Amino acid sequence: MTELLPEFPYHPDPVATGVVVPSDAACVCCGKERGYIYRGPVYAAEELTGRLCPWCIADGSVAERFDAHFTGGTCLGDDVPVEVLAAVDRHTPGFAAWQEPQWFFHCGDGAAFLGVVGAAELAAHPDALETLREETAGWGWPPDQAEHYLSSLDKDDQPTAYLFRCRSCAAHLAYSDCP
Repeated sequence: MTELLPEFPYHPDPVATGVVVPSDAACVCCGKERGYIYRGPVYAAEELTGRLCPWCIADGSVAERFDAHFTGGTCLGDDVPVEVLAAVDRHTPGFAAWQEPQWFFHCGDGAAFLGVVGAAELAAHPDALETLREETAGWGWPPDQAEHYLSSLDKDDQPTAYLFRCRSCAAHLAYSDCP
């Protein structure tokens, strides 16, 4: 029997982003077959990828039992309370990236991860494009090189970008990644 998925405020649709998938597998934390399994990154001493249910992530059971983290610990943005960092890192499904995933924080809270995007998807989010322009400027790239790079972003290939939305002000934020 498939249960309704728990809510993840910082990763609102983990099925759409592909890190939670339908499965008959039993969770190694609770032992239950709940109809879904988490296939995203897990940072723990034990190999847990593809062996955890979303409910054990949401309630913190995995974090407590296996000292597991899901975001890699790299954050971008405003200073945030330790409780928010813990909620994102230990109670929220992460996402796979070409390099180590990073998580945005904005307005004193964790931003919601919306998914992998390319240039086509970013066209609807000029505020996210601006964060990417700031990123490339930090690399020392001239504007024409940055614009060429941004136009080459592809949600299904490399380079790619990761889109977030601030849970307070609704600003869209993004960073890019390539191997």
